[in-house]
Amino acid sequence: MSQNNIDAHILISMTYASRANSDVSAEDFNEILKQAQENNAANGITGMLTFNKDYFLQTIEGPRAQINRLLYGLIADQRHYDLQLLETREIKHREWAKWSMNYASPTEQNAAVYLKYSTTVNFNPYLLNAESANNLMRELSSI
Repeated sequence: MSQNNIDAHILISMTYASRANSDVSAEDFNEILKQAQENNAANGITGMLTFNKDYFLQTIEGPRAQINRLLYGLIADQRHYDLQLLETREIKHREWAKWSMNYASPTEQNAAVYLKYSTTVNFNPYLLNAESANNLMRELSSI
């Protein structure tokens, strides 16, 4: 059995935060989201993304080899910088199985959820621990 076949049975969940480059527009973000949904569906990756004008917070899950390849691509992506892993772990079951990439952004309807998990008035995922980041995304996805 090849290494890739073995890795396909090991599911990984990875959560990271990064800073958006100041020139990333709403149009750019829509393209990022569309690309992520298409690429993730093709590669067996599921996840949740939240974005405001300054930060990305994302959890992705899938086969270990695919997540590692995606991580290299994320690090090289010039649309964001200062990528920091908040958590990487093996999982038995996917949490985001319904979505190649679910998405939430701050709105009036979910402002209280962002505030609940933020240590400041302005959302900053670098100040979240892994549990808080995952709970934030779970709550956002249920609104």
